[in-house]
Amino acid sequence: MAIKAAVLGHGVVGSGVAEILLNQQDCITAQSGEPLELAYIVDVRSFPQLSYADKFVTDIQPVLDDPEVKVVAECIGGATVAFELVAACLKAGKSVCTSNKELISVRGNELFALAEENGVHLLYEACVGGGIPVLRPMQTCFGANHIVSVRGILNGTTNYIFGEMENNGCSMEDALHQAQENGYAEANPTADIEGIDAARKISILASMACGKYVSPDRVSTRGITEVSMADMKYARECGCSIKLIGEAKLDGENVRVSVAPAFVPKENLLAHVNGVQNAVCIRGDMVGDTVFYGPGAGKLPTASAVVSDLITLTDLAPRENKLMWSPEPAALAEGSEEGSYYVRFSSERGAVPISGFEHVKFLSDPENQTVCAVVVEQTTEEALRAALRGCSVGLIARVLL
Repeated sequence: MAIKAAVLGHGVVGSGVAEILLNQQDCITAQSGEPLELAYIVDVRSFPQLSYADKFVTDIQPVLDDPEVKVVAECIGGATVAFELVAACLKAGKSVCTSNKELISVRGNELFALAEENGVHLLYEACVGGGIPVLRPMQTCFGANHIVSVRGILNGTTNYIFGEMENNGCSMEDALHQAQENGYAEANPTADIEGIDAARKISILASMACGKYVSPDRVSTRGITEVSMADMKYARECGCSIKLIGEAKLDGENVRVSVAPAFVPKENLLAHVNGVQNAVCIRGDMVGDTVFYGPGAGKLPTASAVVSDLITLTDLAPRENKLMWSPEPAALAEGSEEGSYYVRFSSERGAVPISGFEHVKFLSDPENQTVCAVVVEQTTEEALRAALRGCSVGLIARVLL
């Protein structure tokens, strides 16, 4: 007997979920042991041209009223309407999966509580890394480890932009326009280029890693708009690529969480993640570094992760799933991490403001230019900014170890 499923939203991801449910039943049945039937698609729009137009309803109520609907995929986005619909499904005794990283990072605590109260589940593998399996491996495969850190390239749009700047000499504006034309970036790209999207994803990863809630509002977040073609040149001189890195480091009871452009040495695997691909590196104290790589976005890759969660939901016993964290706020480490930092600044005094630092590598000649770029070892961002007070600072970026 088939298990009935509903899909909320028929946008890019929702339409992909519908397509997979309709066309991949052999794979799905082999995994779940029984067919997973697409019973409803909830969307205020109509799609009469589609072969499955009869599946559409404009209201959630038919889904809530149908006792045969056991699992629901939320693909609407945002944290308002989506929250109301997911909450209604959980209260009606239906397990839910979602690709909505804003919903989980901002209001996940409330939804986890509702799921537990009603003996159902909430899964969200597609929220981080698109089609890359990351969250469930964190839950199931690191049981012999304390997770030391999680870092990665979590936003395909910014990674595409940096690749075009580094490899093809495009300006950031031109690279962003190309990303929009190719469907990699929204018409309003603010969430991508300001680091908001990556902050939501690293907040989820950090919460899972430490077991306590890290709100995206508490993530130290800097986007890509400060990065120039000059920085790309200096990165090459250092044997590095520039990447937008989301990172969570655990140190005892504290966790340091950030999103910022970083200089990534070429010997680091993250330096070779190109285009709109994503990669997540999880370091365990026993296993060391493990890297999860693949398509971080896109219709079918993301829908694939959503349907995988739907299949998992059909087989989970009540109270079995632990893919959640405590609502207690995590203790966050203050300040930046000590290490090597790149800084580009302009000053008529040339290199004078950083003359007090040891282990300084000059990337331009401070005798002849008012614009200076250096790498300083064994320092912090706060110390650099204090030394450069009165100068015009273009970019400060950590050099990853």
